[in-house]
Amino acid sequence: MSSQPGLPALLPTYAPYPFPIHRGEEDRVYDDQGRAYLDWYGGHCVCATGHSHPRVAEAVAAQARALLFYSTAASLPVRDAAAEKLVAFAPEAMASVFFCNSGTEANENALKIALLLTGRKRLAAFEGGWHGRTLLALSVTDDPKLTQPLADLLVPKRVLPFNDVAALASADLSDVAAVIVEPIQSMAGVRTANVEWLQALRRACDASGTLLIFDEIQTGIGRTGAPFAAQRFGVTPDLITCAKAMASGVPMGAVLMTAAVARALKSGDLGSTFGGGPLACAALSVTLDILRDERLMERALHVEALLRRELEGTVVRQIHGAGLLLGLRVGPRASALRQHLLASSILVGGSHDPEVLRLMPPLNVRDESVAALVKAIRAFQ
Repeated sequence: MSSQPGLPALLPTYAPYPFPIHRGEEDRVYDDQGRAYLDWYGGHCVCATGHSHPRVAEAVAAQARALLFYSTAASLPVRDAAAEKLVAFAPEAMASVFFCNSGTEANENALKIALLLTGRKRLAAFEGGWHGRTLLALSVTDDPKLTQPLADLLVPKRVLPFNDVAALASADLSDVAAVIVEPIQSMAGVRTANVEWLQALRRACDASGTLLIFDEIQTGIGRTGAPFAAQRFGVTPDLITCAKAMASGVPMGAVLMTAAVARALKSGDLGSTFGGGPLACAALSVTLDILRDERLMERALHVEALLRRELEGTVVRQIHGAGLLLGLRVGPRASALRQHLLASSILVGGSHDPEVLRLMPPLNVRDESVAALVKAIRAFQ
């Protein structure tokens, strides 16, 4: 009970579901009455291995019994092993990793690296991009309600149109430290980058000496059917940021970088007390094992194909995205469909495009959950 009448102890930052979540299992969560909900939202693209996967829970418990925490002042075998696994999982050009605690921290550090290494003072990003709430990340986020109140504190940036090759050709990046891009813009309505445009972006950055950052906070860790979207699209950036699913729900973020970037950094340029903590590293290692052992990337592609086929002829006009980061373009009735699905005990996400709903479920989503989602959408009137 809050000591201030009418004010909850926990600051309300989001409009919550109309029920509390008490536990989760595989692709389902349960309220305080024991009612099950199919989680096609995945805790906001986090629960890639499902809710409370037994192997993740046991790895975290075992690590907690052995060593709950020590900072980066000491070398930890569990941290070294997690770094090696993540680098091996990533595109071949990625040579080193810096661990932090969240997606916005990953983007903040990647952008800071670019500013440090180039000596430039400007960043570049794209219309519809959403990269986080810390100051550098917010500087490249296209969300005026968040950025305008802090405009005087943000780093100057160039905002370019998404998926526009001609605009890239005329863009001056000579004073730009880094260009940051989501290969799939999730919040904007699951807008997918064209491969040809990403290739042109890589060439433009090479020509201007600008570092290219792929924000793979949501597209990473197997969600698109490949380890990272960089591999699916065949374009390699200088830095990749990841978070969300990488430790199956234990808070963790990371910046992957090429050898050239890593060699240019010196001790003390980056730091984090909790980044790469033992619990998160144990969870990351087993998460990558589960992706491989349970063939979850293949599963993501299978379910994507199934949904594209089964939702033809329904209220869903188009399906955007890749793997299990999908946007259902419904039109003006998207919000009504979301409420209909909630009444059917199915959780999905909205987006900044009011006509698009997002699907970001656990990668081990069951066939019966797919069937239930399709049945509920077909029943929508």
